[in-house]
Amino acid sequence: MRIHLYFDEDSSRHSLVRELRARGANVITALEAAMAHRTDEEQLEWAAADSRALYSFNQGDFYSLHTAWLTAGRSHSGIILARQGTPVGEQMRHLLRLVNRLTAEEMQDRIEFLSAWGRDPLITDNGPLTTDH
Repeated sequence: MRIHLYFDEDSSRHSLVRELRARGANVITALEAAMAHRTDEEQLEWAAADSRALYSFNQGDFYSLHTAWLTAGRSHSGIILARQGTPVGEQMRHLLRLVNRLTAEEMQDRIEFLSAWGRDPLITDNGPLTTDH
């Protein structure tokens, strides 16, 4: 199953959501889910209940919540964290790469940093990696 995304308030840029949807991504924002002005814990609870990976710029708080949830035996549908100020185009490319490479099952209880999805691991500065010798 494909990853479905939930954008918290801080990451809900209209242009990013629109462009992701235009490319087939399943995205809902905190505002659309009537979750504006809720705590980070409530945001994660909503995303988990709706089987959505949460996307946020709030790295410190959500990393802590991820750790606390796993320690307590609670499960979530994944957390994707990005740096505030990351250009919209870069966010879009990296998010599309992530949702097209991982399944919802692989994302379960996982935390991913968007910056790690910036380069294709099979492409180097010298071109594609091959197994030819």
